[in-house]
Amino acid sequence: MKNTKTEVLVVGAGQAGIAMSEHLTDRGISHLVLEKDRIAERWRTGRWDSLVANGPVWHDRFPNLEFAGLDAEEFATKDQVAEYFEQYVAKLDAPVRTGVEVTKMTRNEGRPGFTAQTSEGTIQADYVVAATGPFQKPAIPQIVPETEGLQQIHSSSYRNPQQLPEGNVLVVGAGSSGVQIADELRASGRQVHLAVGPHDRPPRRYRGQDFVWWLGVLNKWEMSAPPQGAEHVTIAVSGANGGHTVNFRTLAHQGITLVGRASVYRDGVLEFDADLAENVSRGDANYLSLLDEADAYIEANGLDFPEEPEARELGELPACISDPIRQLDLAAAGITTIIWATGFMVDYGWLEVDTFDERGRPKHQKGVSEEAGVYFVGLPWQSRRGSSFIWGVWHDARYIADQIMIQRGYAAHPPMKQPAALSAATF
Repeated sequence: MKNTKTEVLVVGAGQAGIAMSEHLTDRGISHLVLEKDRIAERWRTGRWDSLVANGPVWHDRFPNLEFAGLDAEEFATKDQVAEYFEQYVAKLDAPVRTGVEVTKMTRNEGRPGFTAQTSEGTIQADYVVAATGPFQKPAIPQIVPETEGLQQIHSSSYRNPQQLPEGNVLVVGAGSSGVQIADELRASGRQVHLAVGPHDRPPRRYRGQDFVWWLGVLNKWEMSAPPQGAEHVTIAVSGANGGHTVNFRTLAHQGITLVGRASVYRDGVLEFDADLAENVSRGDANYLSLLDEADAYIEANGLDFPEEPEARELGELPACISDPIRQLDLAAAGITTIIWATGFMVDYGWLEVDTFDERGRPKHQKGVSEEAGVYFVGLPWQSRRGSSFIWGVWHDARYIADQIMIQRGYAAHPPMKQPAALSAATF
């Protein structure tokens, strides 16, 4: 593949890169998709063994291919999702090259386009799409020193309870990943503490419809930006065991000890913020608010959906919430492992163009970079709330393909002929 030329170079063959390839193909735009590992590698090796998708397969897919062998309301396993994208690449006959890493991308000097240095040679491209997604570099807060003798891993490195040393576990972060990992560890017989930060807590299902349906008909997937102050709020919802609503009261009554956000570590003692009750209360308010909106929608549209008054029964407030632990001696609590379910940071070290802020985050509008010819797909809130989901990235990729078509049109437009010099008599 040495000294290759293509019109568009797409970097990454996960859901974002595959969606991008489909829309470029539909528009007759020549392109290559490079992936340093395998197709959908993050689904294969960046998830724990028992993970399933957070949305049912009727919704969490691309429009032009259904999941084979699964009922519409089922949740695909991580391996089924990876297989789905392999099938999609085969269906498209997409120009995907796996095992090829892009190590450096720069803008050409004195001529249009970009030069990519890869593990298999040089590629020239008119346009570049960074489709490496949001899960690039695990974010682990520097709270507990590595020298403390505890095993500390990110949730992306967790596979199953058997991989951990004997002892109890602290899970930090109560979004979908943290909650499901904590519950799996509890079910395996471990004593688990779960640090709970701000979160949204939708019902898994309500009155006969999944939460993805409710967010759709209520236009919540189309929110263009998170509410002020909620930029880092996670969604606590689970597709595990057929799907269920996350209820922190229930988790506590089942044996998980809830604590506030981890803050300071001194001499073997980890301190937690006094925000647990507030975080749980706001999550409950978010949950009840969605039920209210759903009820109003049903009434306004005269829908014959089943009543579900029990959905509003939140349960008794457990002692760990009403009288929370503020300090925890990790050794005395028998904790030998900390799992940081604290999200990810982006890593675009290979993309040497001027379109990143001081924290290395892309500066863009709906994926259109400030650097002409550079585009992004797969970013959280790229154009809407649904951008991080499988179906959402497909729609974002379509928009980027349209933007590339527009730029091709500008590039193909010839310059105007210079008019003949006007004689002095004209004036």
